[in-house]
Amino acid sequence: MSNIAVIILAAGKGSRMKSDLPKVLHTVAGKSMVNHVIDAAVQVAANHIHVVVGHQAEKVQKEIQKKHDVQFAFQKELLGTGDAVRVALPTINPHIQHILVLCGDVPLIQTQTIADLVSNHRDRAADLTVLAAKVDDPTGYGRVIQGKDGRLLAIREEADATDMEKQINIVNSGIFCFDKRFLESGLKQIKNTNNQGEYYLTDLVEVAVRNRAKTLVKIIDNAEQVMGVNTIEQLSRINTAFPDASNELS
Repeated sequence: MSNIAVIILAAGKGSRMKSDLPKVLHTVAGKSMVNHVIDAAVQVAANHIHVVVGHQAEKVQKEIQKKHDVQFAFQKELLGTGDAVRVALPTINPHIQHILVLCGDVPLIQTQTIADLVSNHRDRAADLTVLAAKVDDPTGYGRVIQGKDGRLLAIREEADATDMEKQINIVNSGIFCFDKRFLESGLKQIKNTNNQGEYYLTDLVEVAVRNRAKTLVKIIDNAEQVMGVNTIEQLSRINTAFPDASNELS
């Protein structure tokens, strides 16, 4: 997939981990979470892997460089996922047409899953495709709102969801594939007028709908693959399940 680049978001502090170690450097099955993600991405984008670092950037870079030769972008202020992608864009080769955005804290993500996402996105000439997961209990997740034709209409955070929307069990994974031109244009249109003062990548869905861009949803049934790690308890659960999960997903 020579016209694909991958941006991996690995700049956050992970304060809920209650640890001095950057979140993405916590290990699953003896390997840092971010290196699990890079392992999956390398087979899709080869030499076009870009990792956004910020909190304890040198430590994160050093750990990644033990195993991988990637490019780094530095997020000076942690101003959200949209800003993180924005700082990575100048490092990307001009011939790249599509950009896959992954999170550095989803260690169970599999190469085949992201390859299928990219293929679906390209084959259907989409501007924005979100990887969504079907879950038994969607509590706490952003709900994926679709039109009758399957197009993505919105990603609604639980706090903003209606009672009917809360019944939706298709949830946002935080993993996206973008047409690069749409991404560059869309990032200029999102704003940080929220309580956190951050630029959210999910706001690009609203931009896409407003501009009548083509949006798609790719749904996976195995939500474990996109389970992000935000707490030590979640890390422990993934470590306990990892051998079984790895066999199941392979």
